[in-house]
Amino acid sequence: MKPLRAASLIRDIPDFPKPGILFKDITPVLADPDAFREVTQAMTAWAAGQRVDAVAAIEARGFLFGGPVALSLDVPLIPVRKPGKLPHSTIAEEYLLEYGSNTVEMHRDAVAAGQRVLVIDDLLATGGTAGAVGSLLRQLGAEVAGYAFFIELMFLNGRQTLAPAEVLSLVKIE
Repeated sequence: MKPLRAASLIRDIPDFPKPGILFKDITPVLADPDAFREVTQAMTAWAAGQRVDAVAAIEARGFLFGGPVALSLDVPLIPVRKPGKLPHSTIAEEYLLEYGSNTVEMHRDAVAAGQRVLVIDDLLATGGTAGAVGSLLRQLGAEVAGYAFFIELMFLNGRQTLAPAEVLSLVKIE
């Protein structure tokens, strides 16, 4: 795959959300329709080969990529959110991330047993968040069709957390 022009638009924000964290800001990519389209089209092209029945998008920045990909694939979009944000009966999973812990939830009726679900987020760091989503999907009887990310922080080894599932990352940062 050729390098994405969108990669050049990612900007670093030091000490956000906590001191010592170098935040990868994707808002310049979102502000450029061609770059935004480039990312969602690359994710969609890869996902087309994964036999996807639904897309699970992780709050909040995963929603930005998951929505267009789900529409392009003509499959349902499953929102995965922080606790207390979904109105119906939910299932939850707690996980660790590089600077603390958190919990994600999804509706209990979001997937059917045997469905193949693509998990999308903007960034793969430790793999904690995406791994928790994969765990939720498996608890509900679904399969993880793969994981797709715009950015991967290679030095945090999140890909190993998600193994043996297929992982797409469009921009790899060493």
